[in-house]
Amino acid sequence: MSIAMNYAEVKSRMEAACVRAGRDPKEVTLIAVSKTKPVSMLMEAYEAGARTFGENKVQEITEKFPQMPEDAKFHMIGHLQTNKVGQVIEKAVLIHSVDSVHLAEKIEKEAAKRNMVKEILLEVNVAEEDSKFGLKMEEVIPTLEIIRNFPHVCVKGLMTIAPFVEDAEENRKYFKELYQLYVDIKTKNIDNGTMSVLSMGMTGDYEVAVEEGATMIRVGTGIFGSR
Repeated sequence: MSIAMNYAEVKSRMEAACVRAGRDPKEVTLIAVSKTKPVSMLMEAYEAGARTFGENKVQEITEKFPQMPEDAKFHMIGHLQTNKVGQVIEKAVLIHSVDSVHLAEKIEKEAAKRNMVKEILLEVNVAEEDSKFGLKMEEVIPTLEIIRNFPHVCVKGLMTIAPFVEDAEENRKYFKELYQLYVDIKTKNIDNGTMSVLSMGMTGDYEVAVEEGATMIRVGTGIFGSR
């Protein structure tokens, strides 16, 4: 299938999941995860309606950013090293993968230099997998309590990468847990922005994630084919 057909298919399945959950499809942003893909393929997705792209590597964002139309937005979804923050801070509209106060401090420093406020998500390793980055569930609120005092960083929400499973239903419990934490933070009002983004769900499980409250889903293989 073509990228355009794949994109339309993912959109319609995402919308169907919203309907099942009694949600407005406008509440969910589809991020086309374009890591390792050439700009020509990103442009195919763009022509099909994609405006939000996710990249795992700073180098790929810096290379692709100037080649894409102005209304194409890039999100940094991969692990971010502190020494690369300066390269990506003006090119990625949202950094999904903040997993330490140390990284947030570096973002604060680089954003202050540029007199800007950088929007971030806190990455949470809900399933506590050794192979994944991210805060443990119980570390999220204490981390947020520190970062909320940074004037040039705005925490917009939470992100998780759920385990790779054959059956998407196995990840429902993790999505439910993160959604509950997200709601708790909102009700306690401890963020420094508007806790409005829940980035969870990928090609294999995005429909379940949408049913459980995701506001952003990150789909790569489902749009661009396997790597």
